[in-house]
Parts: sequence; C-alpha cells; structure tokens
Amino acid sequence: MVIRNFVSECAACGFLLVALICCKFTQAQGQKKTGSGMMPNQWIDSRTGHQIVKLLHYAPGNEQDPNPALKGDFKSFYFHNNPFVGDLMIFYGTTFNEKDDPAAQKAKRADGDARPYSRQIYTYNFKTGKVSQLTHAAGMMSGEIVSKVNHEAYYQIKDTVFGVEVKTGATRVVFVFPKDYSGSITTVNADGSLLGGVHSTKEEAAIYKKYPGKHDYFNRIYEARLPRTLLTISLKTGQLQKVFSDSAWLNHVQFSPTDPNLLMFCHEGPWHKVDRIWTINLSDTQPPVLIHKRSMEREIAGHEWFSSDGKFIWFDLQMPRGEKFLVGGVNLLTQKETRFNLTRDEWSVHYTSAWDQKTFAGDGGGPRSVANAKDGKWIYLFRPAGDRFVSEKLVDMSAHDYQLEPNLHYSPDGKWIIFRANFEGHSDIYAARIQK
Repeated sequence: MVIRNFVSECAACGFLLVALICCKFTQAQGQKKTGSGMMPNQWIDSRTGHQIVKLLHYAPGNEQDPNPALKGDFKSFYFHNNPFVGDLMIFYGTTFNEKDDPAAQKAKRADGDARPYSRQIYTYNFKTGKVSQLTHAAGMMSGEIVSKVNHEAYYQIKDTVFGVEVKTGATRVVFVFPKDYSGSITTVNADGSLLGGVHSTKEEAAIYKKYPGKHDYFNRIYEARLPRTLLTISLKTGQLQKVFSDSAWLNHVQFSPTDPNLLMFCHEGPWHKVDRIWTINLSDTQPPVLIHKRSMEREIAGHEWFSSDGKFIWFDLQMPRGEKFLVGGVNLLTQKETRFNLTRDEWSVHYTSAWDQKTFAGDGGGPRSVANAKDGKWIYLFRPAGDRFVSEKLVDMSAHDYQLEPNLHYSPDGKWIIFRANFEGHSDIYAARIQK
C-alpha cells in the first residue's frame, strides 16, 4: 500500500508513520538492498541493518491508483527549517488533478508527464496518520517557514506573503511588499512575532534572469558586491523594518529557535573567500558578530544551523577545503569553539543535531561533491567521542542522485531520521530508525 488519498485525509492509509512513532510493526520484515527497484513499505537495509519506512511515496505507472491527483514528488523541508508543529509534520508535495486542484498550473514534468501539477503545502499528523493539503495556490511558491507558537506556515507568491493555519488550512494575507520592492522571507522568530528575510536589487534580479543556473550566477552575484538588506516584518502590525545593509550577498537568514531577537545570516559566495557566519541582535544597536573567522588559505565554514536549544551554532568546517573535514560549533554564551573530526567518506552535504544534543546526523555526499569521497553515499548517525565523531551507517544511499539533497530531520521523538531521496526514481520521504 502507498499513501494515496492526501486530499481526503485518508487515515487508513496513514498507518505507516503512526506505526513508525509507536514502534508497533507487525509485518514480517526482510532485508533488502535500498534502492534496488521498487521498495516495500518497510524493510531492513541489508547493508546497515537499520529499518527504513516509506512515509510519503508515489508509485509511477500505477494506472489503478484511484487518486491520480497524488502522483507527484514529495519533499521534506531544508535541513535547518523545522517542519514540526505539535503532532504535525509540514512538507511539500505536487498535485496532478486539475479538477481537484483548480489552481494548478500547466507544466511539463521532467519525466515527460504533461498533466497539470503544482507545488503545495501538506501536513502529516503523527498521531492519526491523516494527511491534509493546506494550500491550493497558483503561482511559484517559496518559503519553508513554520511557527510552532502561531501554528502557521508562511509562504510567498510574488510580492505577497501568506500564512496558513496548519490544523485548519485557513489562509490569510500577512504582508504585501511595496511595488518594485524585491523582498523575500525565509524565517520566523521564536515567539512568532517577526518574519525575517532580505531585500535585494533589480541588478541582482537581472543576473539571475540572464544566468538561471547556479553554476552560472553564483560567482557573478558574489563578485557584483550589490547591496542587500536584512529585514523583518511584524506579524502583529505588518510593519516592515530594515535591520542591516551591506554590499555583500546576505543569505541563509535564520532566527534562533529560542531567542526572538537573535538573527543569523551568512555572507554568501565561494566559501574559501568569505568569513561566512554572522549574527545580529535586534534588541540593541551593536554591529553584526562574526561567529567563525577563517585561519588558513582555502578554509571553509558553512551550511550553518542553530542547535534546538539555541545555545550553539554548528557548521561544516574544512581546514582546508577538501582535505580535513570537521563539524564545528560555537557556544553563543562563551564564544568557545568545539570541533569534531570526520573522515572524507563521512563528510555530508548537510549535518543536523538531535533534540537532546547528544548525537548528530549527516546525509553523506556523491562522488562529485566537495569531499570527492569514494564511499560517501550514506545517511550517517554520529556520536561525539573526544575530538571526533564515531559514525554509524543508517541508510545505503548508493542509488540516490545527490542533485536532490536529502536534508535530514530528527523525528519529534528523536528515534528516527526523516529524509528525502530519489532512489526509486522520484522524490519521496522516508524515515530510518536509529536503533537497530
């Protein structure tokens, strides 16, 4: 069985994650190589011994599927964006049925399927197994922003910011940017009072338009040194506030999960050329604070994230790039830096840390990634031991194409690693059990 009926909130099809959280599997489970064709609903990875479960999945070519609207791709949130509100996990999915989803845009999928589809926001209820479609929006949607305080998810279409109540689907207009003002939102603060984001220039937009591929625009945007401005929007008054401006590519804006006034951002660009990670406190007039300063040629630090208790900022650290691999972290109270060593094969595109701060996880990397690892395509669990990580392989990702980043999240109970993968030919959401 696959989870099919998202729109009607089919509880019967939602048994997978309920069983996952309650650890009540009654079916016999066989070992199977992950990615070796169509996978069963649950299996034991033959190379790691860990249990894998399909959470949200589409089986292509199944013309007997009673709900063709759900033949799409499912994607979990970016690694540093919390997708959980109480018992709900928020995620993105695509729909194909124009009748059920009248706002869907006509477009052609990469696999040649020309049926209408659109990217929409859904929720998965951990207790009931229900899946609900929250949005039926037309237009390109951006934003992976969820407030556990307000119980709202926020997204942007063109110049308009919307909020959708994650339990009811009730949608409201939160803010409309002024005409010809190129603003975007990326984060919400800890008490649910502010959205954060950036304002960029028309010149920057023109570079993106002329050079849409990342390999084409990335250095051009960095070298242009165009001004960017950090901004906030009050969710109570709708006031737009400019926070900080610089002639630099300000990016990856994240609020602290615990301090409503602490905003983290990066100086984007080639990592070996930038001191990347910064914070600014909205409650005072002090200048931004550099979190980690490079100390050698071609040193890089990036893909930064807050620990869930707000006490640390962690990041991928290489000293120098492609040679020595670490995860670094700065204690925001003491400014003391901690470093854990990894091997080349253990390097990951993204890392994340557990809710209890005791373990870390990484999503591995392909042979053409930064580390050029020979055997790096794994989902890893990391346990700190002195100045290094001791790794355990959770999922064999050898059949996964790393053009899709797995983007890991610990489940709310801390027992599973939730990730997205394409080893069955399309983007689906899976979970790997940490304990064998």
